[in-house]
Amino acid sequence: MDSGRHPAYRISKAALNALTRMLAAELAGTGVLVNAADPGWTRSGMGGPSAPRGPAEGAGTPVWLATLPQGDETTGGLFADRRPLPW
Repeated sequence: MDSGRHPAYRISKAALNALTRMLAAELAGTGVLVNAADPGWTRSGMGGPSAPRGPAEGAGTPVWLATLPQGDETTGGLFADRRPLPW
């Protein structure tokens, strides 16, 4: 691990994780699901032209989460490639 590098980025990720969990808990039982997605290293303005994933592949998990069927209770998680990741 590269501890000490990029502290602002790392803190923002921790804040996003906490916000995801808090909103998911607050909205539990309302039918509103709150999840976070990791699109992976994707060719974009941020990822650059060398990234191995195209935009469609990077969007796969966020689109899947946004279109979960009614009644699905998948909330408060972090996902990549449609699989849960540990916080």
